[in-house]
Amino acid sequence: MRTRKRKQMEANMSVEEVVNQISKLVEKEGKTPRKKEVKKSDPELMENALYYFPNWDNAVEHSIGS
Repeated sequence: MRTRKRKQMEANMSVEEVVNQISKLVEKEGKTPRKKEVKKSDPELMENALYYFPNWDNAVEHSIGS
């Protein structure tokens, strides 16, 4: 059985940039942005958020709390 190589994740944004962008999204939309929507509209933000945080919800919680 062949295994696929996973793409090595690399951050090209700082954790502060990720938190700020998520905070702006929450402020703009007036609600927590859904993972599926962000993955489609801003895949770079999603990839970086998941680099720094264990999951999207955790990234959002951290962003709202800051």
